[in-house]
This record gives sequence, C-alpha cells and structure tokens, in this order.
Amino acid sequence: MAVRRLNHAVLYVNGLQREVEFYTRTLGMEVRLEIPGRAAFLRSPGSVNDHDLGLFDIGAGHASGRPEVGLYHLAWEVGTLAELVQTRRKLLDAGALVGESDHGVSKSLYAKDPSGIEFEVLWRVPAQDWESEFAQGDGYTVPLDWNRTLARWDTGLQTGAAAGSPT
Repeated sequence: MAVRRLNHAVLYVNGLQREVEFYTRTLGMEVRLEIPGRAAFLRSPGSVNDHDLGLFDIGAGHASGRPEVGLYHLAWEVGTLAELVQTRRKLLDAGALVGESDHGVSKSLYAKDPSGIEFEVLWRVPAQDWESEFAQGDGYTVPLDWNRTLARWDTGLQTGAAAGSPT
C-alpha cells in the first residue's frame, strides 16, 4: 500500500465566514458545501475532488477538551479498496484506528499517529457514482458499511491518482 497524493486538508478555524471569504478571494476556491456557522467545504476551480479544503468553526474560545485553531487533519488517498482494507488492518494492528466513515465521495479511515495527530486515509469513489452514493445516505457522513462497499466495487478498481487521472 502506498498513498498516492494528498487529497484534502481540514482546518479548525475561528470565524467561518471570514475564512471562507479569505480562501475564495485569495486562492480562488469555490464553496462546494456550507453548513452555516459550522463548516464549509471548498475546492479549487476545475478540481475533481469533492473538496480540497474543509473548514470547521470552533468558536471564539478554547474550552477544555475542545480543539484549538489549526490543523485538524490531512487526508491521503489510496488507489484501490484492497489497499484501504490493507491499511485498515495495519492501523488496527498498531492500535491507531479511531474511526471509519462513508462520505459518499470517499470511504475513509481515521487514525492517530503516536503523537496523537489525526489523519485520514481514503479511497475515492468513482466520480460517476457520487450522485447515487449521496442518494444512499441520510447525511453527508454516515458510518462505513464494509459489506455494502465491498459488494458494490471490485477491490482492485483503481480510482483517482492511481488510475492516472484526477477522477
């Protein structure tokens, strides 16, 4: 298993609208989805990613146990579901796996490194299946159903960078 590329970054921010305006004005990003006052998902023009940058508003202060402004996580992409399954096994063996999610456009594992820094490893759903995947869920993020996922796609199907294209 080898990660193919950085798929997206997610930041904890203080002042969501200000941050959205900054990234759209300075870097030309476009808002893909916004949950007013809570989160925004932006992407670069022409990007085939669902989002290149996620922003989560944490409010004005840092209450005990709440995240601080800064990096939340980076997401690396693998090329096949087989590689995601292999990565899951390695993360479980290391005691590092902390979550699994289905985002419609990706099937994602969440883990923490030895310093406690969270990261995501994902397999991108083929772009032509995004719409039907969103129709399956009750929200943007649902628990990852491995049986459904493995029954739907061949584990050797290459997507994204592994397929030699951005889709």
